[in-house]
Amino acid sequence: MNAVVKAEPAAGAVYREVDLPRTAPDEVLLRVRATSICGTDVHIYNWDAWSSRRIGAANLPQILGHEVAGEVVDVGAEVRRIKVGDYVSAETHIPDPGDLQTLLGQMHIGEHMRIVGVDFDGCFAEYFAVPEVVCWVNDQAIPPEFATVQEPLGNATYAVLGEDNDVAGRTMAIVGDGPVALFAVGVARACGVTQIFLFGMSKFAMGLARRMGADHVYDVTEPGADPVAFVREHTGGYGVDIALDMAGNQAALDNAFGVVRKGGRLSAFGLSPEKSVSIDYNEGIVFKGIQVHGINGRRMFDTWYRVRNLLASGRLDISPVITHLMPLEDFEKGFEAMTTVPRECGKIVLFPDPAELEAAKARAEAGDHNR
Repeated sequence: MNAVVKAEPAAGAVYREVDLPRTAPDEVLLRVRATSICGTDVHIYNWDAWSSRRIGAANLPQILGHEVAGEVVDVGAEVRRIKVGDYVSAETHIPDPGDLQTLLGQMHIGEHMRIVGVDFDGCFAEYFAVPEVVCWVNDQAIPPEFATVQEPLGNATYAVLGEDNDVAGRTMAIVGDGPVALFAVGVARACGVTQIFLFGMSKFAMGLARRMGADHVYDVTEPGADPVAFVREHTGGYGVDIALDMAGNQAALDNAFGVVRKGGRLSAFGLSPEKSVSIDYNEGIVFKGIQVHGINGRRMFDTWYRVRNLLASGRLDISPVITHLMPLEDFEKGFEAMTTVPRECGKIVLFPDPAELEAAKARAEAGDHNR
């Protein structure tokens, strides 16, 4: 089969023929219908310090990718739940059954969990083997270009809903304008958030945020920008009920902690480029009485269930964020678009099969994402 392979500990990747994956007893084999590029893939593609430390040159070559939608074409001898012909996507956090977190129903943050496309071969390929335990059966109404992004969409959904799912009628600020932040706007709108603020830096992305349903889009790069004052002006001086940090840098954190009201909630999803950041612990958390939720992955499988229902029902339309549909062999163009500044892309979906790509393009042109 053909696959996108990280062959050397240096920037870039290659598109080449590799052996079909062998299906282990607890795994299923997917024919990949669609796969999509994530920020983690960009880190590995560029082979930055994190990739070098986390994966290591000794474990190369390795197939890239972890966001997928595909059809099951083979199952291992121990597989019971998933069947040949099922249309599935995959959770990327593979739990260890011996972890305390797994036993407590927190499979997404286990001590010894493995990560698809990081700890073993990923899905930028024509076929992909994945453990049954992380397979999620998709609703047939969800097209592959949507089904493949349920993993990052799940991040957005978990960040919006938090642990209590209590968001209807509340106000929210989303700090950042990457694809997951844009997904969060749509989820917030679909779940009844009544006033949605988005802070961004990319005019292209902020335009997508408006299409996704943001009530207020604020450009933090403008001279004299004061997003905290802007939010307070529009919330009776209190700030928002919920703030989402989707960027992780110091300025983003300052804004997120600054706009959340007393007694509110902050979802921390963005990854900081530095090991430590500055937070006013006393005034920003303790005396403010806020809850801070770390968002690492998705709740398995509560978040997946909600995402599937939002997409299949049509309540959530993520088509504005799916900006590029490409053949898998054009992956280099996809990574170039992801790293070009200023950014003018949302999610980039890749297709191993030309027929799947043409069908997705036809749906996009017709504005019809129901099969």
